[in-house]
Amino acid sequence: MSRDGVSGAKVERFSPRGTAISRLPAYRKGISARALMAKTFAPIRWIVPGYVVEGFTMIAGAPKVGKSWLVLDWMLAVAGGSQAMGSIECESGDVLGLMLEDNPRRLQRRLRQMRCTNLPERLTLLTEWPTIDDGCIEEIEAWIAGVDNPRLIVIDVFARVKGARGGKETDYDADYRQAAALQAISSRHQLAIVVIHHTRKMSADDPFDEVSGTRGLTGAADSVLVLKRDAGTTQPVLYGRGRDLEEIETALQFDKETGTWQILGAAWEVADTTEQRIIQEVLGRSVDPMSPTEIAAMLGQTRQSVQNKLTRMFTDGKVEKVSAGRYTLVSRVSPVSLTRSQIETRETQET
Repeated sequence: MSRDGVSGAKVERFSPRGTAISRLPAYRKGISARALMAKTFAPIRWIVPGYVVEGFTMIAGAPKVGKSWLVLDWMLAVAGGSQAMGSIECESGDVLGLMLEDNPRRLQRRLRQMRCTNLPERLTLLTEWPTIDDGCIEEIEAWIAGVDNPRLIVIDVFARVKGARGGKETDYDADYRQAAALQAISSRHQLAIVVIHHTRKMSADDPFDEVSGTRGLTGAADSVLVLKRDAGTTQPVLYGRGRDLEEIETALQFDKETGTWQILGAAWEVADTTEQRIIQEVLGRSVDPMSPTEIAAMLGQTRQSVQNKLTRMFTDGKVEKVSAGRYTLVSRVSPVSLTRSQIETRETQET
């Protein structure tokens, strides 16, 4: 019998009954770096371009923030080959929606509220599904085999398919094992599995640290999305990070009447515009010019933060600066009429 590790040699193993079993060592299944670089892979498939890519995606958010409405928007767009979030063109494909916190009546009401008149045949919705311990993975594989072009599977919520923890498993190990099982399917079939989860009540500087549970869930995920309201503007923001997903911070707007989401733009740009509008409203209500300190006190912000916004607003011609560093709304010069020399003069005065 050859020793383990000898190139090309078979390694002898024994079954519980003592019968010899021959197999190649595990390392022989590997590929050289040169051979790997010579391979050609299919391009990454975008399901909702810029937001949902093939693989296992976890989207987390507080209760009632609108996660279910958002994924329903995505499912309709992909199944129908239409626009997600009002502006993102999606390629058509088969979609499976496991809406496990809903019932058929509520789902019908949601679709009516969204004013869907031409519902896609390629969207299949269910309100019951087995857990990972009881056949979830096998049932997903059966659906994939039974449709023409599987592109998206949504599970709302993860807790409804999560299995029990093994006797010797830690919470982390159990979370990772079950999330990895879903990740493996999405990778093997080049489709997206989006799982809805919750965030913790305790806030964090990094939105991704607010995902409930152990890091086993986010560690197994290819992408993580977090939907939350910005603390300063209360604007809903979708944060994203992943292996094939560029980091995103997109401001969204939810229409309660139609149950639909719209993209407003980059979160920092929308927040800056919103906060500038608030400052303009404060100045508009004041008879006298105001200092950054006075504005900051009214808004509960730091003086430096307000000063930075006023500086940008002054450069853009949105406010006027009067004596002793006090500001007022523009009353004589329209921002659109400012010449380059006027803007340069303003910048010089400010510095």
